[in-house]
Amino acid sequence: MSRSTIEGFRIAGVSTCVPPRAVDNLDPALGFEPEEVRKVVAMAGVRQRRVVDDGVTSADLCHEAAEHLLQRLGWERESISGLIFVTQSPDYFLPSTSCMLHHWLSLPDTCAAFDVGLGCSGYPYGLYLAATMLRGGGHRRILMLHGDTPSRFVDPKDQATTLLFGDSGSATALEFDEHGRGHFCLHTDGSGHAGLIMRGGGFRDRFPANPRHLALEMDGAGVFSFTIKRVPPLLADALVLAGCEVADVDAYVFHQSNRFMIKHLVKKCGLPEDRVPMTLEDNGNSGGPSVAVAMARRLPADRERRMKVMLLGYGVGLSWGAAVVDLEPAAVLLHHDYSGRIAKRG
Repeated sequence: MSRSTIEGFRIAGVSTCVPPRAVDNLDPALGFEPEEVRKVVAMAGVRQRRVVDDGVTSADLCHEAAEHLLQRLGWERESISGLIFVTQSPDYFLPSTSCMLHHWLSLPDTCAAFDVGLGCSGYPYGLYLAATMLRGGGHRRILMLHGDTPSRFVDPKDQATTLLFGDSGSATALEFDEHGRGHFCLHTDGSGHAGLIMRGGGFRDRFPANPRHLALEMDGAGVFSFTIKRVPPLLADALVLAGCEVADVDAYVFHQSNRFMIKHLVKKCGLPEDRVPMTLEDNGNSGGPSVAVAMARRLPADRERRMKVMLLGYGVGLSWGAAVVDLEPAAVLLHHDYSGRIAKRG
């Protein structure tokens, strides 16, 4: 287990971006049996999903989120010395998509940029990496972008995945602050890697004979079992590390996996339901960046006091993690639909 308290950073803002196109899961045109769909919607809690159009990628969503955030913060681009892009839906195998984003955002050549291939747990992991860079010295401002478009790698005939996943992008701005701190618990169990997997398309099986292997395969029961086993101890460990009781945390922001799963975790962990924001009904499960979407959409934009929030990601890998951070009143929270009208700089 990786447990660490990192000092010397704060979150300056979070911006999220989702596609404007909403797909209604109850639309008969999807071709699923209506009664079965109603059961899935009732359990998963996903009535509508935000889905990208052809040609729009997770990098596009993150780029627009970042542009909005930089404009609101008034950050000079020369002041940014690190760019982290967390995704499992990159534009290309190579080059790293972070290099393209670096170019589009007109960041200086003194800025380090790299990709991180994580999904559902990616948000707390990404924050940890950014905080570590700030704590290590040589950096004052970091952009952590986290986006995924799982709608692009599901089988449209598989209702277990098609009716669950939507798309989103996010940008989180972190900067050095000697008074700020965060607490991180990060875990991995690679023996469960086949629970959520795309078997084809990579270099293990570049051109699979079975086209189904180019789409996501999910062991729903196994992932549920993993979640209810691993997340409650994770949450308890994070509270201990942060020196908190359940009541001390103002918001528990879960990866938006599915409603039944989150409600089960809330009950098992003894959390107040009004402190657990959800965006599943009209956004769907967009993987790791769903944590940022829930923050930007459900936490109050106008805060009179500091909020203590716990951010939890869990799933594909198998990988899971939590971050306990403070959100200052001045921290910016933005959410908008993708327009495609923001020019790529550089």
